[in-house]
Amino acid sequence: MTESDARPTATVPARPLLRTPDPDRAPLVQLAGRVWLALALMLVVALTVWLGRDGYRDSAGGGIGVLDALYYASVSVTTTGYGDITPVSDGARLATIVIVTPARIGFLLLLVGTTVELLTERGRAEARRRRWRRTVQDHHVICGYGVKGRAAARALRDEGVAAGDIVVVEPDPVAGAMATADGLTVVPGDATRTATLREAVIERAAVVIVAADRDDIAVLTTLTARELSPRARIVAAVREEENRHLLVQSGADDAIVTSETAGRLLGVSARNPDTARIVEDLLDTAHGLTLVEHRVDALEAGGAPVDVAGQRPFAVLRDGRLLRLDETEALPLRTGDLVVSVAASGEGPEG
Repeated sequence: MTESDARPTATVPARPLLRTPDPDRAPLVQLAGRVWLALALMLVVALTVWLGRDGYRDSAGGGIGVLDALYYASVSVTTTGYGDITPVSDGARLATIVIVTPARIGFLLLLVGTTVELLTERGRAEARRRRWRRTVQDHHVICGYGVKGRAAARALRDEGVAAGDIVVVEPDPVAGAMATADGLTVVPGDATRTATLREAVIERAAVVIVAADRDDIAVLTTLTARELSPRARIVAAVREEENRHLLVQSGADDAIVTSETAGRLLGVSARNPDTARIVEDLLDTAHGLTLVEHRVDALEAGGAPVDVAGQRPFAVLRDGRLLRLDETEALPLRTGDLVVSVAASGEGPEG
């Protein structure tokens, strides 16, 4: 079963609403609690009236039943007060003073307090959104928070990227809630739409990761992202090798073939399980071995890679080409080359 099969589709809003993480507040839970409290106040008043029903008079005649008590409670705590049911005995009037009137005051305080707090919370949320849009710069945008998107977010966090510098674009509310719970900023909506990506301030993003569930969506997302952000580095996942060139032509700097990569790792695991463990260890950036890059400056150009404790260089990236150090073209190093080394996790490039 694919990710798209496992996840329900959601209606995409015409104007996406940015959700910044706010783990300390749960307004819906608070609102539900206040509704229950208001209902409890009404039930207390209704029970008071029903127990003292002999002290109340109904202008329509007849006795005071359960429905009458509930009716009196509802019109009393909401201060409507039609006057068709009135307390006539001293005991009923005392109950009105001691129980019903405080319940009315409590109900009004709940109503006013909840309204003010909800308006204040909306204002705070809007202020957070505006402040975020005004200050965000060189952030990472992840389009899709399925299995690939979540793994990409974890890898970024392991590499030291702050949660506030990661923005998730996701149409599915369940996946979006997961991203919010992970402390990430979420833009609900379709990543193929220009308005959605603009809400993520993609024009100022440093990196865009396209982790769509389908290749056609990945291509369209890449096209839209490249149009809006010519300077961003775009890395996209593609399921089939035959579609890889479409992503590159659409503007992706790198296109990772997920099915072929997984298949190769399965093949390596079947024949060389120890080697496969090393590859898996490299993929886990938080522990064990990791890959680090080092930019060659003018002082290092013309020679071999400088020895750095805890790092073992094995390749050079030059003009988009990967050269092994044992290849004659790799040395001497040139200014601007990237030296790729294997290092223990946490050992970063120096210089």
